[in-house]
Amino acid sequence: MNISAVLLAGGESRRMGKDKATLLFRGEPLWRIQLDLLRKLAPVEILISWRNDPAWRPADVYFVADAPPSRGPLSGISAALARAATTHLLTLAIDMPFMNEQYLYSLYSAIEPGRGVIPVMEERAEPLAAIYPVEARADFAAALSGSDFSLQKLAKELLSKDRLRVVQVKKEEEALFRNLNEPMDLKRANFVADQPSAIRS
Repeated sequence: MNISAVLLAGGESRRMGKDKATLLFRGEPLWRIQLDLLRKLAPVEILISWRNDPAWRPADVYFVADAPPSRGPLSGISAALARAATTHLLTLAIDMPFMNEQYLYSLYSAIEPGRGVIPVMEERAEPLAAIYPVEARADFAAALSGSDFSLQKLAKELLSKDRLRVVQVKKEEEALFRNLNEPMDLKRANFVADQPSAIRS
């Protein structure tokens, strides 16, 4: 697939109280877990979006800086789309450690020339685990120059322009999109990861 991937390394992490990238999940830092997942997909290139070039960035991963003032993931995706050397860009949030290779491959199979794919769960888009066509660069740039930095709003615009198609998230797939925003989220996630019976129940 002619696709790039970007790891969105997180904003200021105010609710978590510390940098999410270095949080340990199942004994591994989130940045390593998510980069290992992206490598399994064998994209043409892997980018990482953050405010500053992180010390832990591997040499085979390219740093893309958010243009100040940062507007959260909107800035990161926009910068990565501008840098991408391929036709499509896969996005993955660093705080979404339950996402898996199989689901992301299923998104691969749904893209078309000039058209990406975005999962939707209960009518809410999941823009941080989606695939965007590079044709969306201008739309992201326009959103950054405006006053509304909502990715939900931008996703609707891209859908109306047929730059994205919807993939409905099945009930059994919803857990893949769990993210870690607060210390209690991390504590619960690590507990579930260590307790297979808890997942089944």
